[in-house]
Amino acid sequence: MQYRRLGKTGLMVSEIGFGGEWMERHSVEECKAVMDRASELGINILDCWMSDPKVRSSLGNALRGRRDKWIIQGHIGSTWQDGQYVRTRDVEKSREAFEDLLTRMETDYIDLGMIHFVDAVEDWNNIINGPFLELVMELKESGKIRHIGLGTHNPTIAKLAAESGFVEMILYSLNPSYDMMPPTEEIDNYYVDEYDPNLGGMHPQRAEVYDACMENDVGITVMKGYSGGRLFDEKRSPFGVALTPVQCLHYALTRPAVASVLVGYDTPEQVDQAVAYETATDAEKEYEKVLAGAPMRSYYGMCTYCGHCKPCPMEIDIAMVNKYYDLATIQEEVPASVKSHYALLAHKADECIGCQACESRCPFGVKIAERMAKAAELFA
Repeated sequence: MQYRRLGKTGLMVSEIGFGGEWMERHSVEECKAVMDRASELGINILDCWMSDPKVRSSLGNALRGRRDKWIIQGHIGSTWQDGQYVRTRDVEKSREAFEDLLTRMETDYIDLGMIHFVDAVEDWNNIINGPFLELVMELKESGKIRHIGLGTHNPTIAKLAAESGFVEMILYSLNPSYDMMPPTEEIDNYYVDEYDPNLGGMHPQRAEVYDACMENDVGITVMKGYSGGRLFDEKRSPFGVALTPVQCLHYALTRPAVASVLVGYDTPEQVDQAVAYETATDAEKEYEKVLAGAPMRSYYGMCTYCGHCKPCPMEIDIAMVNKYYDLATIQEEVPASVKSHYALLAHKADECIGCQACESRCPFGVKIAERMAKAAELFA
């Protein structure tokens, strides 16, 4: 296992990490078996954003006797209320949930105290100008968290966090599908034979995130590295070609400032499959030729979350609705976390009036009004 420095935290983390979300659906024994295998193979970073008491206790049991060998990302603002996950900025509820995390993980500190799930600029502004940030600072001063992190899917927030001065690392959704977005509003440029070499196929706003992280020594841990498995299926991939897990891992690990990709596991065998990256050949890792040879028109009809559809008269964040819809439909059952994140949107798909103004601005011909109706039905 290779280890990388996680920005200014100075922590050395395994480049293949452990995203603990799937442990919610497993027994204590199954959770321990996965943790045992991960530890055997040198994985040393675990993300626990989940507030479910069951999974927190299972992970704590699995960590027993080896807490000092693991770096834990624990989230502040992820709470369990009335039997379900709720993201909140309520200070007392957040404090209580964080104390519960410490108790159930059987530790008196969390290495990376994550400001949980910040995707909206308004939310960011409220956090940095209100009592929630005071709580985070209090936890750090008391030693209950060692470093301050932040989780986001939004490059705007990621850049603000990287430049804030107090955020030391970010948990960021990153994969070729999210990064390789249209770099221009000129529609003809989307279907060129080759990407502009100066852009590398990456949306400039995404590139700015990496630059800001490098400049400010803010490390990145990666979520959504496989896009929920979508990238493994050429019919679902926005590139019209399939990538392997090793290629997806290599893509993420070759982005600036990235220290670790946090992979979700159900079984010890899946841990083996991810850690196979460490012994993969250069040919097995190579993703560039696959993407370079992808049919450019495979984008057509698929949302790449580029945001050119804005503005919506109903103020729906169309890109985020589409992202949650896609995340929900790539699995047999809609994950509870996706439902919860969708529920937090200020304006939802069922508010769409079908004006189709957004469709006239979409460079990929996405039938947005139709997708809004499908999303409204799915999340009803």
